Amino acid sequence: MRVYFVNSILGTGSTGRIVAALMEKVEERGGKIRAAYGRGKVPKEIEASEDTFHMGNNLYVYFHGAMSRITDMQGRYSAGPTKALISDIKSFGPDIIHLHNIHGYYLHFPLLFEYLHSFEGRIVWTLHDCFPFTGHCTHFEAAHCDKWKSGCFRCPEKGSYPKSILLDSSKSNYELKKKCFTGLSRMELVTPSEYLKSALEESFLSEYKVTVIPTGIDLEKFTYSISDLRIKMGIGKRFLILGAANPWRQRKGYDDFLKLAEILQKNHGDDFKVAMIGLKEHQLKEVKSKFPDLIIGIDHTDNLNEMVQWYSAADVFLNLTYEDTFPTTNLEAMACGTPVITYAAGGSPESITQKTGIVVQVGDLEGVEKALNKVRILGRGHFSRSCTRHMRKYDRDNRFKEYVDRIYAGDESIDNEKNM
Repeated sequence: MRVYFVNSILGTGSTGRIVAALMEKVEERGGKIRAAYGRGKVPKEIEASEDTFHMGNNLYVYFHGAMSRITDMQGRYSAGPTKALISDIKSFGPDIIHLHNIHGYYLHFPLLFEYLHSFEGRIVWTLHDCFPFTGHCTHFEAAHCDKWKSGCFRCPEKGSYPKSILLDSSKSNYELKKKCFTGLSRMELVTPSEYLKSALEESFLSEYKVTVIPTGIDLEKFTYSISDLRIKMGIGKRFLILGAANPWRQRKGYDDFLKLAEILQKNHGDDFKVAMIGLKEHQLKEVKSKFPDLIIGIDHTDNLNEMVQWYSAADVFLNLTYEDTFPTTNLEAMACGTPVITYAAGGSPESITQKTGIVVQVGDLEGVEKALNKVRILGRGHFSRSCTRHMRKYDRDNRFKEYVDRIYAGDESIDNEKNM
């Protein structure tokens, strides 16, 4: 088995770590692997490997990004790096090409898919968002837009990633994607959530077989950890609400967190403490000025041990996202024994059960307050054992093993529920 991976990043970030883990699994089975990535740094152990191919350079990425801001044609530049990618794929001679994120200002997707239409091996495409079947956006739920079902135009998300400050090319983008991405008889799709699968079934990609394989996490790393964090941060016995996003913005719940802080401060005095991880500099200043005694503002961190300490110290993890495919932060919190309260948005509720958390309707802050009080009364310990037991379903070894056994090897006899 020879598998060639393509993703915007490698070894870092959620999708980059997924690709790196899949590479390990294929090698464990005696397969050969190679991975192309378009941007960012990779961990030293991966960088030293001869099994990676860095497409282009930062100049290509910056140019691609700048042109996309003007023309709204993300994915239609970087022709040189994409031709080099195709040449590298041919040299490697894969049985399977496994695509992940093809957006990120590094790839000319029409060129790549022109080649893929002639590729005689199998193609697996794991979709982490909605970009492949829309004319512009990666998510459309917060905008309440369903133009992607029949044909995009006048995109309400033009100002969101991949942001365009001038032109709206959503109509031509949609038509080009439909032309490029359909009619590949040897391609199948994978998604991490039933939510994304349901959207695919209403899109022009509905011709393909779709398999749901939830994202897995490392349960040896994400587990309850005792620390002095509550003492060090002056939290004491107050009920600690944890939120994390990268980046924080309205659709990730930033505004709702601040509105909720006002409610908690008014109705509960000094009973609560809120920690928000991943804030930008101007957001740190805002929360410090408005809620100096209630909110602990923390900038971005890639320190896994630090995140585990926060998950473990928190009484509840609060995810007020308005759109998400399948957030791993929910899984990470529950793996540390912490219940989750989330909006019923996208695939966020799919990992939550009645024994591991509470799902609230989007924007219902009164409902969030009631859910917080319920968790507070019952206590974190009421949920902890159920959380950690439930997370065995999302053990990354089982999830990535399913890719190798079920997707790469095509073993239809595997019972997905048994693996989960």
